[in-house]
Amino acid sequence: MLYRKLGRTGLDVSALGFGCMRLPLAGAGDDDGAVDRPLATEILRQAIDNGVNYVDTAYTYHKGNSETFLGEALGGGYRHKVHLATKLPGWLVKTRADMDRYLDEQLARLKTGHLDCYLVHAVNKRVWPHLVANGLFAFLDGSLADGRIRHAGFSFHDELPLFKEVVDAYPWSFCQIQYNYLDENYQAGREGLQYAAGRGLGVVVMEPLRGGRLAAADIPPAVRRIWDRAPIRRSPAEWALRFLWDQPEISVVLSGMNAMSQVEENIRVAGQAQPGCLTPAERALIDEVKAVYRQRMKIDCTGCRYCLPCPAGVDIPGCFALFNNAHILDDVATNRIFYKVHIGPAQKASNCTGCGRCEQACPQGLPIRPLLKETAQLFE
Repeated sequence: MLYRKLGRTGLDVSALGFGCMRLPLAGAGDDDGAVDRPLATEILRQAIDNGVNYVDTAYTYHKGNSETFLGEALGGGYRHKVHLATKLPGWLVKTRADMDRYLDEQLARLKTGHLDCYLVHAVNKRVWPHLVANGLFAFLDGSLADGRIRHAGFSFHDELPLFKEVVDAYPWSFCQIQYNYLDENYQAGREGLQYAAGRGLGVVVMEPLRGGRLAAADIPPAVRRIWDRAPIRRSPAEWALRFLWDQPEISVVLSGMNAMSQVEENIRVAGQAQPGCLTPAERALIDEVKAVYRQRMKIDCTGCRYCLPCPAGVDIPGCFALFNNAHILDDVATNRIFYKVHIGPAQKASNCTGCGRCEQACPQGLPIRPLLKETAQLFE
């Protein structure tokens, strides 16, 4: 495993971090809160035993079960082997007292006396002014002073001007952004990455595979042909990860690993990918792949599930994934069948009532309501 500095924290963190938003699920149901704890524990500990020392979760992941899972899985001495990160659910905060209440609850869930890294979760233009007005900075100062947290940061889902404003508003140690080879000019993007790193912040990257879509088995044939031209054969996941580790401004790349094969591949690549690991010819290949995806992808959904639960029961990310696949793979007929099979009557796009709650929660700022209408027209 290779290690990098995490900004002002001074911590040496593994280039590969373990993200706990997509843990393996128990049973065959659709309950994203039902973590398969034995399997998830085995996968997590295998990653730690092979050098991963940055573990990331949040208050709401797996309907709160991600933090409680980690509280158990990091027992037996594993807590002391990692830098543990979780996040303040800013959109749930009503008062200054709520901030302390959530932090104390998280410490109890995680069975720890302190958090190595604590982030303000999913900062955007709606949440940020409210948190600042309700004493966010005093809360962070106090939590650092009393030792409940060691380092303060924020995760971000909005536009670049706000990102720069937030970076400059507080002496953060690190930040977390969505970034991959399709999102270089999206949200904080490459300019935000360089802006934060230039001001001494460590940068943690989330969604390196865009919700797994950049590594899916059914990637477009045109993309597969480009990868197959490379003199060194690599999986689509390895190409996406190497693109990130090639950049020295990035401290940690989070991967939501939910299978042992993913752990093994990611650890292998993380042990090789130094900054500057790509050749000019390899970077040119990635540019070709970007162009193919940008021509085909219709909806910039990462499958983060922040839009759920939908009051009308619509499976928004599930609908959008099939909509994108139909266009990326030029195969509407097959994906219409998948839609009928995998999207139940209560989950269909046509059930949208237009309440707009999903659009308020979407980190990508997608116009979900009209997109659901398009999805219903295509498949229904």
